[in-house]
Amino acid sequence: MVAPDPVDARLLAVLAESGRAAVHEIAQRLGMDPREAAMRLITLSGSGLPLLVGVECDPNGLRRALANAAAYGNYMGPPPSGPYAVHQSGPHPVQQQPYGPQGPISQPFPAQQPPPQATWGPPQSAGWVRADQPQPKPVVSRTGKIGSALEADSLEGARLSIQLVEVVDPADFLFTAAGYKLAEGERAVVVHTEVTNTSQVAYTSLPDMYLVLVTKTGETVTKAPVSLSSRPAHKLGVQPGETAGGHSVFVLPETTEIIQVRWSVRPEVDLNTLVWTVED
Repeated sequence: MVAPDPVDARLLAVLAESGRAAVHEIAQRLGMDPREAAMRLITLSGSGLPLLVGVECDPNGLRRALANAAAYGNYMGPPPSGPYAVHQSGPHPVQQQPYGPQGPISQPFPAQQPPPQATWGPPQSAGWVRADQPQPKPVVSRTGKIGSALEADSLEGARLSIQLVEVVDPADFLFTAAGYKLAEGERAVVVHTEVTNTSQVAYTSLPDMYLVLVTKTGETVTKAPVSLSSRPAHKLGVQPGETAGGHSVFVLPETTEIIQVRWSVRPEVDLNTLVWTVED
């Protein structure tokens, strides 16, 4: 089943990567409102996808919290479940309770100690986590501007730092100087990127395999199968500790407006997709 929109696709990608995660953790990684993430996941669960949206709590701590709220008059309990609520029409006789008062007393309520294995904060905050579970990892920035270096992981597990060095637009003079000819109404764009392998795992793919331009209308432009002698193309693979640079050539209509440069390790957008904004 195909996710109905890119936001749902990102949610499912993060969930598929971890297999099991709290809603607020997924929302934090994607920079979303936890309530929106929860609603989307519930909707996707009901559409037939193999996922289950649940909730977990510390039962004892939750019971104590409810008891505290009821003792101070802040929790009135659930509404009546049937037609048996009693409506008084006159004075009600008070019966003596042989074992003392059964309801909450008016004396100061003793302080409660928090559960030993859980620390709770405001819902959907960083404190709303179990103490015996790992803290969520900080979210790595996947967006930037021309000149920014962004980080991503390859399919082999290599840690990469990718810098968008330059966008030459238009680059018709470079294109024609290499012996190529543009059709009427076309222009060339050259994108210069540098990839640094900061891990101990070799990166074996072509660094700009899925590098695309994103237009103002949301369409993508893939690179042209050409290389320029004055702007060498990327070579296959980047070894551990190595930095490799290369130029990607794009041919598109001369009236098309480019707003982003996007890099991915797969043909589709996923958690490791990097986006650079192209400003006028």
